Amino acid sequence: MEEEKQASVPLLKIFAFADGVDCAFMFGGTIGAVAHGVALPIFLLLFGKLLNSFGSLASDPQEMYRQVSQYSLYFVYLGIAILFASWAEVALWMQAGERQVSRMRIVYLEAMLKQDISYFDLEARTGDIVDNLSGNMLTIQEAIGEKMGGFLHFVSTFIGGFVVGFATVWQLGLVTLAILPVIAVVGGFYTKAITGIASKGQADTEPGNIVEEMTAQIRTVYSFVGETKALAAYTNALKKSLKLGYKSGAAKGFGVGGLYGTMFCAWALLLWYGGVLVRKGDATGGSVLSTIFAVLIGGISLGQASPSIGALAKARAATQTILKAINHKPTINTSSKGETLSIVEGRVDLQDVHFSYPSRPDIKVFEGFSLSIPAAKCVAIVGGSGSGKSTVVSLIERFYDPSSGRILVDGHDIRTLDLKWLRSQIGLVNQEPALFATTIRNNILYGKPSATREEIEDAAKAANAHSFISQLPDGYETQAGERGVQLSGGQKQRIAIARAILKNPSILLFDEATSALDAESEHVVQDALDKLMHGHTTVIIAHRLSTVQNADTIAVVQEGKIVELGTHDELSSRGDGGAYATLVHLQNMAREVARDERQSLKSQAGSTSMRRSSAEHSGLISFSRVRSFISRQSSTKSDGLVEGVELEAHEKKGSYFFRLLKLNAAEWPFLLLGSAAAVVAGLVNPVFAMIISSVLSIYYNPDKSYMKSEVQKYSIIFVCIGVSVGMIHSLLHYSFGVTGESLTKRIRELMFTAVTRFEVSWFDRDENGSSQIASKLSTNAGFVRATMGDRVAIILQNSSLLVSAFLIAFIVEWRIALVVTASLPLLVASGISEQMFLKGFAGNIEKAHERATKLTGEAVSNIRTVAAFNAEAKMVELVTDELEVPKRSSFVRGQIAGIGYGVGSFFLFASFGLGLWYAGLVVRDGKASFGNAIKAFLVLVITSNGIGESLGLSPDIVKGGQALKSVFAILDRKTEINPDDPSAETVKNMKGEIELRSVDFYYPTRPEVTIFKNLNLKVHIGQSLAIVGASGSGKSSVISLVERFYDPVAGKVLVDGKDIRLLNLRSYRRFVGLVQQEPALFATSIQENIRYGKEDATESEIIEAATAANAHNFISALPDGYKTSVGERGAQLSGGQKQRVAIARAVLKNPTILLLDEATSALDAESEHIVQEALDRLMKGRTTIVVAHRLSTIRNADKIAVIQDGTIVEQGSHWELVAKADGAYSHLIKLQQQHSSPS
Repeated sequence: MEEEKQASVPLLKIFAFADGVDCAFMFGGTIGAVAHGVALPIFLLLFGKLLNSFGSLASDPQEMYRQVSQYSLYFVYLGIAILFASWAEVALWMQAGERQVSRMRIVYLEAMLKQDISYFDLEARTGDIVDNLSGNMLTIQEAIGEKMGGFLHFVSTFIGGFVVGFATVWQLGLVTLAILPVIAVVGGFYTKAITGIASKGQADTEPGNIVEEMTAQIRTVYSFVGETKALAAYTNALKKSLKLGYKSGAAKGFGVGGLYGTMFCAWALLLWYGGVLVRKGDATGGSVLSTIFAVLIGGISLGQASPSIGALAKARAATQTILKAINHKPTINTSSKGETLSIVEGRVDLQDVHFSYPSRPDIKVFEGFSLSIPAAKCVAIVGGSGSGKSTVVSLIERFYDPSSGRILVDGHDIRTLDLKWLRSQIGLVNQEPALFATTIRNNILYGKPSATREEIEDAAKAANAHSFISQLPDGYETQAGERGVQLSGGQKQRIAIARAILKNPSILLFDEATSALDAESEHVVQDALDKLMHGHTTVIIAHRLSTVQNADTIAVVQEGKIVELGTHDELSSRGDGGAYATLVHLQNMAREVARDERQSLKSQAGSTSMRRSSAEHSGLISFSRVRSFISRQSSTKSDGLVEGVELEAHEKKGSYFFRLLKLNAAEWPFLLLGSAAAVVAGLVNPVFAMIISSVLSIYYNPDKSYMKSEVQKYSIIFVCIGVSVGMIHSLLHYSFGVTGESLTKRIRELMFTAVTRFEVSWFDRDENGSSQIASKLSTNAGFVRATMGDRVAIILQNSSLLVSAFLIAFIVEWRIALVVTASLPLLVASGISEQMFLKGFAGNIEKAHERATKLTGEAVSNIRTVAAFNAEAKMVELVTDELEVPKRSSFVRGQIAGIGYGVGSFFLFASFGLGLWYAGLVVRDGKASFGNAIKAFLVLVITSNGIGESLGLSPDIVKGGQALKSVFAILDRKTEINPDDPSAETVKNMKGEIELRSVDFYYPTRPEVTIFKNLNLKVHIGQSLAIVGASGSGKSSVISLVERFYDPVAGKVLVDGKDIRLLNLRSYRRFVGLVQQEPALFATSIQENIRYGKEDATESEIIEAATAANAHNFISALPDGYKTSVGERGAQLSGGQKQRVAIARAVLKNPTILLLDEATSALDAESEHIVQEALDRLMKGRTTIVVAHRLSTIRNADKIAVIQDGTIVEQGSHWELVAKADGAYSHLIKLQQQHSSPS
């Protein structure tokens, strides 16, 4: 797919989501911003008249004082008007921005959930969508909120300044008009450059995708010691952003420098031409000075608008990205209305279907595929992995449309049917159950949102889920965690089945619906499904033929074609030559052994009854309340952990800035250069005021030749200052650009590194979902960049301006300076109180946005489940509810920020009035000269813009403070399981003996649920241990403890006699190989996914590993072979194909300890047989722990342990355990034999 050229939308397009109320807010905000902006030029107009009062009435001090007092009162009135204008500028624009972006988020989410599945296969990954919802939305909100108000304010000051100048001395106004095109060209170049760079930045979503993918599959990353590889990929992705950031800093530097340089040259021209007009008698010195000051303030304001211009440029680029996604027209539109059937019989026909997945159009999945599924009948589809079985489900659900051919429901082409209605008639249970990070109750409710409590519990009982749910402390209100991480595979599958049962659809689609269940659960659930299937059209996709033998028709699919069709008996009777018979033969190989065992069980039943170990009963612990000391410890630990993080973050809060400085050590030369440039830039305006006030006396000098030479001299000085200022601002913005961007990259790397050191339980928490972590690394690091970039530059520049201005004012006329300074505490107090109020709201808003982002990430990553259950509206409703908090809070925040800004602005203008009144008083009383009084005052007027700008930073500073708190909360957090403990022993070689000694364990997120109590297990060197038991009994927890994803609450996990807590974790995990129940692949090529097992593997080693995992043939058949991209989370491969790639990865790692957690559960019979042989070979000489539901896969294990209720109830070899006729293991075998034997 060709990459489309990024562009930006027109400015007005960023307001595309404004409604009538927003328009009213924006209109009021614009009036306020414009009124606030023109207040300063109006002040200068009045100030010019006040100067005339000073000059013309020098002989009548009393009258002069009266008129000056009158104008001073006008300034106070002007301040009152500005109070309301400032409030409107900030409050109304903030509210409008929050409302519009909230609406934009919802429309964007709705648009994403309306896309067909191929869009997510080809164009969008979860990370892209999370980045749009966090980074891009915040960019837009900032621009159309505070920044838009600031932009209008400063532009109004710019225009107002020139208008006042034109009205005062029209000749100078004409010269000003002649200069404007030059200023426009310079400003246009800057805007175009910064917009282009911002647009390129929008295309760079790779860092976010890496974070989202890595954190979503953290167990795989940890198991394969992939942290360094992930960090390297992340760092490389950030380099592109870094280069763009440098270019942005350079463009901003040259743009702002060019603007200031041009403005100073323009002032030089005005100064020179003003002298000409004064010498000719066409203007007075006061009017010329008033005009030049108006133009000066206008020019400064244009420079101050540059951050807003940059923000608007980024918002235009971000809006382009958002609107492009929103306007994307799906091939299959869920919102388009179609036909609905009043009565649904449920007959499904696939007629001459040709199909290829959009992501791999060269691979024909079906060519002329036809299958008829009669109403209320059950059709099972069997075949090898990748043969096209699951594709049938995707086509019936209309996730994709065939390239030709038709799919009919009751004789109607499903393309003519209303899609939402169609999906409401279909119930789907996927091979990999997709649950959401909400309660178990809410997960089941996706099947039927209006269901009663009784209906939910009935569905759970039918799916054999009610029992385990009821044992949980919070029952149905238990949080399932992101992608159901808090539950075992079997528990997740049962909840998914309960969800489908609750839906009670006309057509049922089961894609390996019982693959993750243990024998007992499968037996019970299969009975429930058989009842549910009665009277419903059912399509079953299965590898285990025992689950399909009761089907009315069985279709055997090979290479996209049906090669056999018939009942179980018909197909079995075709002998060894038949495709189905071959599959049956493979699975019956295990069954023959099982039958022999059944006979031995019967013959030994009498003799074994007396020899049963009493340990069976004594080992069976109940879930009674024997948790007192565990509960006490857990509450301390879980609470203390959070408190510790917050306390540490709180204690270090005051040192955030200095810690950032330390992190920026490598850029200190740039920081020093930028700081020096900012200080010099701050000195320019007071120096300018001094020069301009000196020129005022020159204009009144009667010696015209002296006036001419002096004015020319100062004009040349101004040109020199202009050139210098241009260079200074270029240096300032480039230096801070380099500093801010480098720090951002470093912060993101440090946060990513810190996150990859956290224990797995940190990721289990609801607030640490993969989407939320990706959002934090993107948005919070962006605030850090702004803190060390624009804001530090502005604060340094304005601090220099304030100090130098007041210093000059005190030297020139200390009385006036003292009076104006006395009013400063009021300004500072208003600013501080505003920040304190704002800070209370920022945290709540950030959390609400995080939750909304997480919900969206979940919806997109589980898009097939969302689509199948018509849950799009439900997801939108959940996100909308979360966004209500920011909407409500933003109103209050806007009021506080607006009032704070308004009060500060009022105090500023009131201080002007006070200063001028006092200046008139001291001049009247002869305590100061007119020249010195005006000179001191002019310097302070120039300073006012800096004070106003600093006050305007309050909302940004609050946001930055919250972001820094979040950043350092991650950086400062001490991991519970340190993978880099310097005191730990590095593992250089390993024999592989494993022992779990007196282990007590519960998951940190659910301390009330005891998983193990005094568990003891031992696996000798090179031997294999198989762990069996019901779903949720703790089988996979053993693997998690051996991998050290978690630490036991009490007891030890020993390897080679050493407590693994004393071993360097990363060096230890290099000797441990893991294949999980749900294979976790990364969005890269098959080759790179396998190479994850051994970074320096050669191509021949990769092929050898794939061959051992029975993956080489299907990989070689793909057009791009090993270079084929697997898609996000392996979405482009079938379940069996994904599992084989995961096994190949483990094979390549060549570990000493091998952990197989349902490693063959997703494989078809033939693949399982071959892969099991490969695994058996791989297990030779290795210490292996196997978790399995299918007992046929573990009978060759050296030892088998049966877990019930968190303890071992039986241990021994397969033959030793089957000899116990009434034992737990024998019971499991009987269940599987009953279920697998022909009916």
